[in-house]
Amino acid sequence: MDKESQNRLKHFAALKSKYQATNYPDSSPSSLLYLILRKVDLGIQLTTLEIEWLREHELEFICQEEQDKLKDFVNLGVEFSKLKSKYKATKHGTSWQSSHLYSILWKIDSGNLLTDSEVQWLRENDLSEAKKIAQEMKKIAQEMKKIDQERNRFTQLKYKYKATQYQNSYLDSFLHQILKKLEVTERLSDSEYNWLLNNQLLETAEIFKQQESVKEAQFADLKDKYQAIKHSDLSLSSPLYPILQNIDAKNNLSGSEINWLEQQGFSETIAIAQELEQTREFTALRAKYKVTHYDDLSPKSHLYKVLKKLDFSHHLGEQDINFLRKRKLTKTIEIYHDKYASNLKLNIESGKALNELEIEWLKINGRENIIILAQQKHFAALKSKYDVLAYQDKSHTSLLYTILQKLELKERLEPTEFAWLQETKIKVPQPTANYYSWQKEPKYQEKNLVSGKIWIAYHTIEANFYEQEFKRTDNKWNLANASSHWRKADKPEQALQLTNNLEFDNIKENKLKSALLTSRGGAFRDIEKLDKAENCARQAIEYQPKSHHPYTLMGAICFERHQYSDGEYWFQEAIKRGANPRDMDSEIKRVVKNAKDENKRREVIEYLLKKDSQRYAWAKSYLKKSSDNGK
Repeated sequence: MDKESQNRLKHFAALKSKYQATNYPDSSPSSLLYLILRKVDLGIQLTTLEIEWLREHELEFICQEEQDKLKDFVNLGVEFSKLKSKYKATKHGTSWQSSHLYSILWKIDSGNLLTDSEVQWLRENDLSEAKKIAQEMKKIAQEMKKIDQERNRFTQLKYKYKATQYQNSYLDSFLHQILKKLEVTERLSDSEYNWLLNNQLLETAEIFKQQESVKEAQFADLKDKYQAIKHSDLSLSSPLYPILQNIDAKNNLSGSEINWLEQQGFSETIAIAQELEQTREFTALRAKYKVTHYDDLSPKSHLYKVLKKLDFSHHLGEQDINFLRKRKLTKTIEIYHDKYASNLKLNIESGKALNELEIEWLKINGRENIIILAQQKHFAALKSKYDVLAYQDKSHTSLLYTILQKLELKERLEPTEFAWLQETKIKVPQPTANYYSWQKEPKYQEKNLVSGKIWIAYHTIEANFYEQEFKRTDNKWNLANASSHWRKADKPEQALQLTNNLEFDNIKENKLKSALLTSRGGAFRDIEKLDKAENCARQAIEYQPKSHHPYTLMGAICFERHQYSDGEYWFQEAIKRGANPRDMDSEIKRVVKNAKDENKRREVIEYLLKKDSQRYAWAKSYLKKSSDNGK
């Protein structure tokens, strides 16, 4: 017989024993009874023919087993439905045979706490109501447990403080509150003490009295210890008692406690408390800053002052460093160096500049990397301030950084530095009136570094320099130079102020008169007072007919007035006297650029293009800008 046949025989025998059918003689696995018992064991409903067969062989009791199982099967489903309804989980549609929910709801219903994984399963399956109920039940169970623990504790306190004859065991009873106070040696009020006497809890009252005696003795000792013996009040309700307890417990006193001691004249007590506080702080600082072999524990020690400076991230002078070095506190010095350097780095990151003392310290202690970081941050800030972030070089060694530092300190630039600014170009987005970032990439244009805010700063510094030179030397050529620079710094009012009270009759040199009047006329032109500008220009021509500068000014004034043919005449006269034609074009370009009336701008542009479309091709871009602005 093979192994499978043997197993089937054993299984059949076991089923016959389980279902009390051992009297049936046929033990062959091919018997219909084997099939029936297997179906019953698996909870599978029998057919009518199978039930009839059992009755014929007087085995109908097996049908009852099957019916009981079916009934249990149905009952399980009914119970599951009721639990789902009870705990608001009806939307969970999974069969009870395969769902985790049945066992979870069963635990909730029986008052057992859920595990964290079971609560997580409820959350993941969107069964928030069931989870809420489970959490509430858990909370109730925890509260009940806490109450049981408190009751047990109350019983223990009653035994400990000789109050077992008091029958009331409610937690809100007066006795419970009293016993909790006794446990932490807290004073009882007169009403609480009298309550003990009135309820014949004399032993409990005596324990309280003993506690008070111990405290009174302790109070007396503390007064002596902390030099407060002149305070005659021995009552434990005195404010002095908790203050002295605080001192003895090595706690720092509050401001209100110190004020009370001062009012009572306890200066010695305050001094002791403060010295103890400083000693504790000194001990903590010694541990923090690795001071392991220094014997002086007094807060009057110079080391205490040094460590406090260190803790506040203050700079330690050479005297303090030598003090540490002589005592071989090398680890403390290393901690200071790291802490101070880290603090400087944080200051730099937050936008604070280094001072000379800090820079010198970083150099001496080999922290040049922090100096470089500071310079890079400073360079970036200056580039932002002067609107040249487009300049790509971020190195602190860049010539631009040197130049911007000079401008920031209002120092004059060297001619070579100014020439470098004129030669160096950056790319910046070209502004357009109808540009939207989502439509297309911006177009870029090149511009010199010596433009915008750098241009203004440079000429402001130069203007101030020549003003000071005039005050120092009384040389009026310095006034002419200062006036010219104020105009370029976009401050024509400053230029006019310099020449407001000049007495030209007292100036002997005609060339100087012409230069001053030309500069003054240019300033009037800048503020659109063209008649005054013309008067200055014509006087300048009278004083110096061979200078091209006043002729150039007259040409520009005429173009401002849209008198183009007159302007051309004056520009030609200027060129005859040595003016560069490009300077004429620059003046015309300025007229076009600064025109406020779009129609007038178009008019001058059309005039220029008609006259020489190649020479004035640049004007087309302004014509396009004008068109764009109108859209």
